[in-house]
Amino acid sequence: MKATLYTVIALIAFAANSLFCRMALAEGHIDAWSFTILRLLSAAVCLGIIMTIHAYRLRQHARKPDSISHAAILNDKGSWLSSVSLVIYALCFSIAYVELDTGTGALILFSAVQLTMIGWGIYKKEQLSGLQWLAFIVAVAGFVYLMLPSAAVPSLLAAVLMAISGAAWGIYSIRGKSCVSPLRATGFNFIRSLIAAPILLVISMTYLDNIGLENINLGDITSKGVLLACASGAIASGIGYSIWYMAMPLLKNTQAAVVQLCVPILAAILGVVFLSEQLTVSFVIASSVILGAVLVFILNKEKAPT
Repeated sequence: MKATLYTVIALIAFAANSLFCRMALAEGHIDAWSFTILRLLSAAVCLGIIMTIHAYRLRQHARKPDSISHAAILNDKGSWLSSVSLVIYALCFSIAYVELDTGTGALILFSAVQLTMIGWGIYKKEQLSGLQWLAFIVAVAGFVYLMLPSAAVPSLLAAVLMAISGAAWGIYSIRGKSCVSPLRATGFNFIRSLIAAPILLVISMTYLDNIGLENINLGDITSKGVLLACASGAIASGIGYSIWYMAMPLLKNTQAAVVQLCVPILAAILGVVFLSEQLTVSFVIASSVILGAVLVFILNKEKAPT
């Protein structure tokens, strides 16, 4: 039940992140570079405050019999590899998101996530049963059916950036399986990521149009863009990623990869609710296929090692 609860909440946070990005970037309220910097900063500040309160409460109970576990929690400070993966994911996603339409971006992003996480899972001998392979193929087919109508031939640079973003997210997710404190690991990962903020700012202030990238434009940033970036960072990313790190130790890499195919469905539902977007018959069909296949995949036991 814990795995299910944490996973569902995390997937909703991912979908909300997609919604915030769409409202901020696609509608031109802020540029991708400023959005990324504000996203990382707001997540670090939000989690920093929560971690401070959490650490204070842990220290208040340090003399209790479980003080050893408290010490282990306080010593969990994430990792540089996770932080670098986080920055690469967030930056590449924001830049490529502006250049790609929704269908194309989702196809590339989640294909890279699936290849990274399922590939790692197989490498770690998380063998799948025949029914799981079939469910995975059906889920991917449903996902392609859902996204293909809005897909278009992408620019090479944008496609590569989105693929890098997906691979980086896959790595970041995998790293969550070894964390002791999801909150502190996520918080310190975001705090470390702030080191990249001034570097990103300097790069973004240079002329990037000659390589097909949008450069920063402070004059076009609106208050709505700032609020959306902060909501994406503090709520959907900071808190959402902490909950995802709570779910990861309870999931196999292959399971964590496949359930993320539900994110576009949840994002579309949020779009219908909050942006008055149209709900189509093809969406209902594809969603039913994906959700059913994911359910079969999760409930079916993996193939026993031979």
